[in-house]
Amino acid sequence: MGNPKDKTRQISLTDKQTHRQTDGQKDRQTDRQTDRQTDRQTDRQTDRQTDRQTDRQTDRQTDRQTDGRTDRQTDRQTFKYT
Repeated sequence: MGNPKDKTRQISLTDKQTHRQTDGQKDRQTDRQTDRQTDRQTDRQTDRQTDRQTDRQTDRQTDRQTDGRTDRQTDRQTFKYT
């Protein structure tokens, strides 16, 4: 039969390899989760910025249209009374 110390040494080496593999897998999973969370946050921020920009553009267009209508009405009224 083999030396019992050799078997113990083999088992401890196997345990270390298993721990390294497990740690590596955990690290990869954590990295993936962090990447996904970062992506989601970035997407949300981008969506919010896009929404704000769209709102501003819509507001500006609405303001321009309202100003244009008001100007035209004022011009018509002024022309009638002149």
